[in-house]
Amino acid sequence: MQMRRRGGLASLFAVLVLCVAMVYGAASVTNPWAFHIGGRWTPLLYWSGYGTLATKNGTYPLYISFFPSAHFSRLHLDSLRPTGGVQGSGWLCSSPGVTQHLKLSGTIYGGWSSTVGSVMDFRLLEPKIFDVGQRRGFFNLYGRWQGPQLIMDDRGEPGSAFRSGLKIEHASVTFAWGPYSDFKVKCATATINATHR
Repeated sequence: MQMRRRGGLASLFAVLVLCVAMVYGAASVTNPWAFHIGGRWTPLLYWSGYGTLATKNGTYPLYISFFPSAHFSRLHLDSLRPTGGVQGSGWLCSSPGVTQHLKLSGTIYGGWSSTVGSVMDFRLLEPKIFDVGQRRGFFNLYGRWQGPQLIMDDRGEPGSAFRSGLKIEHASVTFAWGPYSDFKVKCATATINATHR
């Protein structure tokens, strides 16, 4: 009985190792940049960071986390061809201690073996609670990696107002690597002078 249990655990371990090897193998062929995001070794194939989003109506701490995606734009941006997609999440600190969850999707341009010098675009979209055809707020960001920082702005494209009434316009942000826990501390102590319109 004990031998059978050990054999089952060994088989399970072998399957797990095979699955991990397949994921890493696929990533190394399709998205090798995911191993070196923002000048960091990212063996878990994701990057997270935060910055202060400066907008026409106020400033807001903003956290993002993303990883490779099979879905991305096929159009060129800044004369660079798309090399992969990203998906993930964002959290916008709308008032001290209060965050708005956002869905992140986008494309990386010109980055192949790393993100050095590459351009990225993101759409940060208000998630659906129930799909009843409701309008969802969003804003877009475009930017370039400069060393460990991702410097982005909305290129003058107005977003769509969130259900709360918040509208992100004339936005810019510099993201630096950091964990969600640091962002939460920043949000809890943030001084947010914002007007919703």
